[in-house]
Amino acid sequence: MPDLNSKKNKHMTFDERLEIQDALNHGIPFKAIAERIGKDQTTISKEVKKRLKVNPMPVKYKSHDGTEIAARRCPLLLKAPFVCNPCKKRHHHCAFQKQLYHAKAAQQAYESLLSESREGIPLCKEEFYEMDAVLSNGIKKGQHLYHIMQTHDLGISKSTAYRHLHRGYLSVNALDFPRVVKFKKRRRRKEGYIPKAAKIGRTYHDFLAHIEEFDISSWVELDTVIGRIGGKVIMTFDFTFCNFMFGLLLEDKTAAEVSEKIRCLKKRFAASNLKFGDVFPLCLTDNGGEFANVSVIELDSDDKTESSLYFCDPYQSSQKPRVEKNHTLFRDIVPKGESFDHFTQETVNFIFSHVNSVKRKSLNGKTPFEMFLFVYGEHISDILGIKQVPASEVIQSPKLLKR
Repeated sequence: MPDLNSKKNKHMTFDERLEIQDALNHGIPFKAIAERIGKDQTTISKEVKKRLKVNPMPVKYKSHDGTEIAARRCPLLLKAPFVCNPCKKRHHHCAFQKQLYHAKAAQQAYESLLSESREGIPLCKEEFYEMDAVLSNGIKKGQHLYHIMQTHDLGISKSTAYRHLHRGYLSVNALDFPRVVKFKKRRRRKEGYIPKAAKIGRTYHDFLAHIEEFDISSWVELDTVIGRIGGKVIMTFDFTFCNFMFGLLLEDKTAAEVSEKIRCLKKRFAASNLKFGDVFPLCLTDNGGEFANVSVIELDSDDKTESSLYFCDPYQSSQKPRVEKNHTLFRDIVPKGESFDHFTQETVNFIFSHVNSVKRKSLNGKTPFEMFLFVYGEHISDILGIKQVPASEVIQSPKLLKR
């Protein structure tokens, strides 16, 4: 089976379109086609619906008074696969208008669109002055930009018109527009980031190579859950083999706060004559600046490597799906947008104790706590602050925090 991640966000090739055409001709459904070429099922559906070609009817139908009647559409085309490719009747007499998917025509349409999008809209001097005159006259009458652009074909987009305005290309200025001066430029909060030097040898590609080389099937995924913007944050740890999750309450989303909490966690392990690296040998996280201090996770008190930390590709949360998915169980109890400022570490432990006591279908009816206990023992779960909750007492809603 093709690697879906390797083909994600990639443009479809001519060979893949030929594969789609051949599969449609043999009546293979979209899901099977998607698995064959390593694309998502919806991608195949959109490709077929967008690139299908409607063949003109060779016969014109007319009413009794001689008026031409629109060709009838086959009811089978209203559902997948939306084309006549797999239909056995398309080569025989058929009274309906046909629509087909041709790989060559689809590739030509794609290449044409790609070329046009890169060329932009050419405007000569005369066309620009004409556009400026229409736009300026409308603005001086108090008309809104959208109204002007719907009334006249200016040959530019709305965003391009605003760029021309801010660069001083137009005969009118921001004061002439009805609402432009009312809007302030949006402030962007500067987010922390992972230095490039810290990611050398720790990229997601390096992570995949590492787990393949050592035949590793389980690791720990790290992430942060935000409550009120600027308030307390919860750093979460998910053990992928069973989705056992615990959290550490942070005062803020900074590398210094994460470092302090990790050091405290390592001290708790050391107090029990255990090593942090024995439980967290391999960690995967995102590019959040709070994880910038790599050494605090990877090195022990003697500056010897005990864990390995890797980073996902930017904006690819799908590369650590288990921790992201498990956050939905946390959000059942603490809805998005609710502040963590009144939480204590005991509150966080209490919430995740209930989350880990929910029976999972993926674990054949077992709970993450039971699976974690079987591998690591109760002593480790005590260090992490997680207790087992009887099945009949599990609460998976905001009512838990009202107890």
